[in-house]
Amino acid sequence: MITWPNFVSQVFNGLASGALLALISSGLTIIYGTLGVLNLAHGAMFMLGGYAGYVAYHATGSFLLAVVVGALFMVVVGAVVERVLIRRFYDRPHEDQILLTFGIGIVIVELVRLGFGSLTLSVPPPAWAAGVTPMGFLIYPTYRIVVLAIAGVALALLYLVLYRTRLGMIVRAGIEDSGMVGMLGINIDRVFMLVFGIGAMAAGFAGIVNAPVVSLTPDLGSSILVQTFVVVVIGGVGSFPGAILGGLVAGEILSLTSMVDPAYSEVMLFVVMTLVLVLRPQGLLGVPGRA
Repeated sequence: MITWPNFVSQVFNGLASGALLALISSGLTIIYGTLGVLNLAHGAMFMLGGYAGYVAYHATGSFLLAVVVGALFMVVVGAVVERVLIRRFYDRPHEDQILLTFGIGIVIVELVRLGFGSLTLSVPPPAWAAGVTPMGFLIYPTYRIVVLAIAGVALALLYLVLYRTRLGMIVRAGIEDSGMVGMLGINIDRVFMLVFGIGAMAAGFAGIVNAPVVSLTPDLGSSILVQTFVVVVIGGVGSFPGAILGGLVAGEILSLTSMVDPAYSEVMLFVVMTLVLVLRPQGLLGVPGRA
């Protein structure tokens, strides 16, 4: 039987998971929108961020340092991957790019499995966010509220970078016409490297923040990758606001459907994606021609 406290709890769960999906999807849509590369290694980068946070936490004992160190580590990983591998495939067919990023994802997963094994690992929430918070007619895990706040702040910072800085202006211009940006004398190679690093950081940061909620395993990124692509399709390819809206919609669909029958939660997500593709192929906030 569905009760009001249970319903409200699931709504909050959907907001928290949706905000994380929005953060991961924003990194994917920035990479695809700017570089034109469909990054199938994005789920593996989400997982790698979680493990980076795990290592940093056990080395320092500080959750805050774990988040900062793990996020910076993922920026470096993303920049190196773009500089060494992705850059060589910009002029290659999309099939080659897909195979490359798929292979990168497999390599990341297997390297993590080699280093940490296949057993689940966990990162405890910070002491100040442990326990539960009374909310009148229900009690709710404090850290899930913190996750929602952290993801919201991270998305706001990404928004400011994209819409209030010179780098953001270049990135958004590159989404529309990267060739023209290069003709203006801007070092587009350096911008592309930074963009891929930011996209990887968004995924890895979400993985670190999510580590106290879901145990870490090398295969953690597989299901997240599928959900992330669905979010991008629903919100609109290349649209940062679309990634946020799509993530929140997807989070609520998964959470509220699982309240009725968990077996149908992802089914409903794909049903909504299909309806969006039929009724609005460019996505809810996408631009026609970029779907």
